Amino acid sequence: MESDKIKSIVKNSYGNIATSSPSCGCGCKSNQDISKSIGYYDEDINAFPEANLGLGCGNPIAIGKIKEGDVVLDLGSGAGFDAFIASKKVGATGKVIGVDMTEEMIAKATLNAKKYNYNNVEFKLGDIENLPIEDGVIDIVISNCVINLAPDKLKVFQEAYRVLKSGGRMYVSDIVLLDNLSEEQRSDEALIAGCVGGALLKDDYIGIIRKAGFEVNIMGENKEISKKQYQGMPLESLAVEAVKN
Repeated sequence: MESDKIKSIVKNSYGNIATSSPSCGCGCKSNQDISKSIGYYDEDINAFPEANLGLGCGNPIAIGKIKEGDVVLDLGSGAGFDAFIASKKVGATGKVIGVDMTEEMIAKATLNAKKYNYNNVEFKLGDIENLPIEDGVIDIVISNCVINLAPDKLKVFQEAYRVLKSGGRMYVSDIVLLDNLSEEQRSDEALIAGCVGGALLKDDYIGIIRKAGFEVNIMGENKEISKKQYQGMPLESLAVEAVKN
């Protein structure tokens, strides 16, 4: 399927999620149950419930080494859930920038930031394959179940590498495949929007991160997510630390 078609499917799907309630993205359990099952704490889930759309497949902040004063970039920031958690870690001297390609998500996240008075968070409309960010200004990049939606995953990681400072790190939770999908599954719009149709085999995904220039450390693999959220499909949630040396 052509790149523009894939992006159109993703934008339409997540635009609808942003303007609907309750939401149902990568799975159909309650947002709170999904978040708990993939590693979020009650404190964060309850702090800003409007920002939690139940769309993640892990908790990149839990494995990330975010500290006060850091500049953090959230790829595919959605309604701002991960960005707001990160903003508490970076403090008043740090900053979190969220980038999302969906106008409705940017609008929702911006409203949430105003509601919860997060002055160190900014949301930008943009494509993660072509980030609206300068070279070498980011300390930490995070992404949660988003890169699998991008047609050109190598370009995403190359862009992340570009905007990171030397020694900067990227923390990703993402869906990867453990076996090949059929062509019919690859073309299924629901599976494309649901984090599966565009996913790569695990080894291919890791290889792309390395090709972009990163040193890769595998932080965790959650195979149980397949049974809980994906009807037993051959996939897992992969947690990765990628370091720019």
